[in-house]
Amino acid sequence: MVARPIRRPRFVPRLTNVEPVAKTRSVFFCNACGFESARWLGRCPQCEAWNSFDERPFAPAARGKAAASRGMTLAPVELGAIDGAKIARIRSGIGEFDAVLGGGIVPGRLTLIGGPPGAGKSTLLLQIAARLCESGTVVYVCGEESAAQVKLRAQRLGIDAPLLVHAETNLRSVLDALERIAPTAVIVDSIQTVWLPDADSYAGSVTQIRDCTQALMEFAKRTGCATFIVGHVTKDGAIAGPRLLEHLVDTVLYFEGEATGEYRILRAYKNRFGSIDEICVFAMRDRGLDEVTNPSELFLAGREERPSGSCVVASIVGSRPVLIEVQALVGESSYGTPRRLANNLDQARLAMILAVLERRVGMHLGSHDVSASVAGGLRVNEPAADLGIALAIASSFRDRPLPAYAVAFGELGLSGELRSVHATQRREAEARKLGYRTIFSPEVHRDVASAIAAAL
Repeated sequence: MVARPIRRPRFVPRLTNVEPVAKTRSVFFCNACGFESARWLGRCPQCEAWNSFDERPFAPAARGKAAASRGMTLAPVELGAIDGAKIARIRSGIGEFDAVLGGGIVPGRLTLIGGPPGAGKSTLLLQIAARLCESGTVVYVCGEESAAQVKLRAQRLGIDAPLLVHAETNLRSVLDALERIAPTAVIVDSIQTVWLPDADSYAGSVTQIRDCTQALMEFAKRTGCATFIVGHVTKDGAIAGPRLLEHLVDTVLYFEGEATGEYRILRAYKNRFGSIDEICVFAMRDRGLDEVTNPSELFLAGREERPSGSCVVASIVGSRPVLIEVQALVGESSYGTPRRLANNLDQARLAMILAVLERRVGMHLGSHDVSASVAGGLRVNEPAADLGIALAIASSFRDRPLPAYAVAFGELGLSGELRSVHATQRREAEARKLGYRTIFSPEVHRDVASAIAAAL
């Protein structure tokens, strides 16, 4: 028997300068909130939506590209050496809108404006774009309308400004054009209509909205261009797309109130360059949105003698004092369980106030339906409105109107005491400026029982 020679494996040299090929794998993401998972899930653990996971390919970046990107990063800069001219605010020409933004538009700012259909998002941004043309070049990217339709809307609003209109939905083409123009401000209407050819998804999906917003943010921060994007809302009132969209932008503005009414309320829910909860009120006219400089007169809806169940509350909205009207209606319940309805108020806060009135004041409200609302469409969440809500409920329960030209504010404790609130002097000054002489506050009354006895 002849022995076979042992074959030794041939030595293969290792190539060190060849980059490894990135393996492509799939990742599952929720099309409602953007949550990512390595496997398919029937229910999203973040937003608890059923059957909302879609699959898309995911390729991690190679090591060579990651190293090259790390080599292109900028060096740290001392805080005192930063050029202050790059953060000088730009005035939009609308004083109320500048106040909501914190004093004006910051270059490189990415602002998201959301609201229901017909609230006035496109109208407001077109008016702002026309006024910003006096400071530099402004580009209006219309993904929902054609250039001719934007022209018709501008003629209706009486706008005649050198505004650049770009009717394009391919965001890569838009960014290439913006690099050549170098504008001062850009308006994208809307973020749900633009798309990137790099992302393997359709326009308006979670992936496209996230990638498009990141591309706009990178362009805004790098060039110092003030960028405004319009976002649609869902049936629940939230911005359509992942919650990451609100985390990426610098400012989030929402239109509140009824879209079919005459007045529009724009509130800041997030602001990296100013205070939150600031509001500005606009009146919808034939020629566009007109700013309302004194919202207190709007929310009070007249200064005649008020019926029972009505109380004027001195509230702080953002950084400004605003007088609002709180209305309450108390009636005997027709069903076994009484109903508690709160409009533009916190439902849990209303239940607590009713429990304090029944326990500490002796009002038997357990067999009555109670409805409370804030007139004018403004939502109030601060505890300083507790005393005004309690006085309105007591006035409706006893069917006695409060004194004319009376205003109330104060936080209500569980033991019936009135707690002091911030900005007391500013609240009183706003009330006296509008002619309100009687003030119910923690500085005047110790508990809610004494305040109700003095008012009724």
